[in-house]
Amino acid sequence: MPRLYGCTNAHPSLWIAAIYAAIVYSLYLNEKPRYLSILMTPSYRRLYETGELQCRAAIALARLGECRICPRLCRVDRLENEEGFCRTGRLARISGFDLHFGEEDPLVGTGGSGTIFFMQCNLACEFCQNWEISHGHVCGLRGTEVTGEDLARIMLDLQSRGAANINLVSPSHVVPQILEALVIAADQGLSLPLVYNTGSYDSPETLALLDGVVDIYLPDVKFWNPEAARTFIHAGDYPDVARKAVRIMHDQVGDLRLDHQGMAQRGVLVRHLVMPGDIAGTRHWMRFLADLSPDTYVNIMGQYHPCGRAAEFPALSRPVTDEEVQQAKQGAHDAGLTRL
Repeated sequence: MPRLYGCTNAHPSLWIAAIYAAIVYSLYLNEKPRYLSILMTPSYRRLYETGELQCRAAIALARLGECRICPRLCRVDRLENEEGFCRTGRLARISGFDLHFGEEDPLVGTGGSGTIFFMQCNLACEFCQNWEISHGHVCGLRGTEVTGEDLARIMLDLQSRGAANINLVSPSHVVPQILEALVIAADQGLSLPLVYNTGSYDSPETLALLDGVVDIYLPDVKFWNPEAARTFIHAGDYPDVARKAVRIMHDQVGDLRLDHQGMAQRGVLVRHLVMPGDIAGTRHWMRFLADLSPDTYVNIMGQYHPCGRAAEFPALSRPVTDEEVQQAKQGAHDAGLTRL
């Protein structure tokens, strides 16, 4: 695919012509253009300039008054600090933030992913690998409460330290607070892609507010079977909700696109944790993702080991085997997925 080298001072019309030529060339080859980073100004910048981002933030914050931010639909008044399933009131709480180098390669680069870990979660995974963060109420940990201004400063700090993106971990229950902070950060020059790092238990109404805001969706798809989801993450509707959510994410941003250095610019990157005895239904998920798009970028993770209360459940009480991981990857290949 053609690229433009050594032309940083070229006339704008030459850049436009080169970009147009690259797109046409990709279409001629029946390829999706994956190396067009010059076009990839973070989506929220455009919404901020038109005032739409500010409107989205106001709408989201108002929904906290009778909270229906996530599929739990607790309808508590979080504006008055009432707490529902996520045990989070008006302000978000975080456990920490830093440059993180343990994410997938397209998210890390040389600077690391600018990761912000939100306390609590709208799921209750009995085996959570981040138990003290997601189940802080059980451990007696509440983290640090942050205002919109605080969260904006954190985003800008990560940008100043060379982060490749802003990676929002477990954001589903604090989308209003994130949008509130994003308005402030955008006003002060934030220009990094947003990564929405979610357990996939997201409502269509909230995802609609993120359309044109989030550049990279990072959904973790968990259990295919409703009974397993009810037992292990306390959400029997999880399979249906997650499938719908991932479809919406893909409709918004499409397959994952990388720049010429292999860094994620826009699209969906799906995670799936292989579970003992295939209780997650891996082959079902792989067929679903292949049907969504054979070009879906999937990280099949084989690091499961018992955490949290997993030892109390026989099905969760052992690590996965190498054979189980290989079977999961073979299932992805059999489904027609190639970006693993």
